[in-house]
Formats: sequence, structure tokens, C-alpha cells
Amino acid sequence: MGKTNIVVHCASKAQAQFIRQAIERRLKACKLEAHPDKTKIVYCRDSNRTEDHPHTSFDFLGYTFRPRTAMNQRRKVFFVSFAPAVSGRAARHIVATVRQWKLHEKSDKSLEDLSRIYDRVIRGWVNYYGQYYKSALYPVFQCVNRRLVRWAQKKYKRYRHQRRATRWLRRIARQQPQWFAHWQLGALP
Repeated sequence: MGKTNIVVHCASKAQAQFIRQAIERRLKACKLEAHPDKTKIVYCRDSNRTEDHPHTSFDFLGYTFRPRTAMNQRRKVFFVSFAPAVSGRAARHIVATVRQWKLHEKSDKSLEDLSRIYDRVIRGWVNYYGQYYKSALYPVFQCVNRRLVRWAQKKYKRYRHQRRATRWLRRIARQQPQWFAHWQLGALP
């Protein structure tokens, strides 16, 4: 049997406890039960809500919702917002997928060929996980850049040194940012 996530936003802790009990009763009527370790009430801590609670974050649909620093665009001041960003689990999945591509073994391909092969997948990640808090994706996409640097080191003798290969790839990324979606996002090598 598959798992189902239920997320309910409530105005108070009392309301959250009432809703939790109602959901548990309904699940029991359907001969189902809520997982005792995974069922929790999460406090949406931000600049306006500053109380201490044991749970202040949760994962849902590949995002981690937790307190994050944000900037008010009009006043140019920082504040704390309860916002989503790519989850650690989703980030690890992206990195594992990129490793499986074994880009460094594709020295017979040009950089443009690699772009045609893999950019659709990268663009999908950018479009989905980049909806909120794009800067959380930068460390994830540095793994793609590192793999492309390794590819350049294998393909071209003059770029055997990592620093040279990185500089060359950065120059290409600035000249042709449309080749990879994460370059357009700003995650340059």
C-alpha cells in the first residue's frame, strides 16, 4: 500500500490538534492509520511567529518547508519567512542522477552535444525546484559543473588542470548560457 501525505494549515495549535484527531478518526473508519512517527504538528516559524516548538520543518513533494531568510524587495531589509526550497533528499537524488550520467566518460561528445542530451532533464529540475528559493539549487548544480569540468579535463589536453578547465567552462557558460538551464539560473562553474 502506498503512502499518502496530508498537509493542513491551521491558525492555532488547538485547531491543529483537533484536525489531527479528526483525520485519525476518518482514517480509522477507512481501516487505515496514521504513522505515529511521521504524523506531526509543525510550527511555521517566521518573523511574526517566534515561539519555540520541537518541529519547525517538514518535507512535501520534494520541497523542505522551513524558516528561511528572505528580503523585502521594497524596503531592502531581511526577515525570516517560512518558505519551501528543494529538499535534501531531492538534492541527493539529483546529484546521484548526474553521477550516473558519467559525463567524464563521454569525451567523444562536444559540449553542445552534452547540452542537447542532458539539458531537458536539468531544465525540468530548474522549472520544478526553482519555483521557490532558487538559490538553494546552486550547490546542487555545482555538481553538474564539476562533472563538466572533469569532462573537459578528459577531452582536451590543454585543460588537464582543473583550474584551467574551470576557467574555460566559465567563459563558455557566459558566452552560451542557453546551453544549460542551470547556467541561465546563474549557477556558473
